[in-house]
Amino acid sequence: MVYVLLCVFAVMGLVHRPQLLWRANRPFQRPFVKDYDATEPTTAGYTMTRIVGVVFLAVVAFMIFTQAT
Repeated sequence: MVYVLLCVFAVMGLVHRPQLLWRANRPFQRPFVKDYDATEPTTAGYTMTRIVGVVFLAVVAFMIFTQAT
């Protein structure tokens, strides 16, 4: 069961696309901001999200390796 969960995490990390996540969350921003187009992250914000995704994948890979040994 642990392997299945770790594989799901790995797939989530591999298909992680910051722009798509932001666009998918746009409707949820409507009640909280006046102009949700103005709240789109900058290039640096997207880059930080990608770096967090790479770190997430590294942690998942480490956990899979630890479980395998």
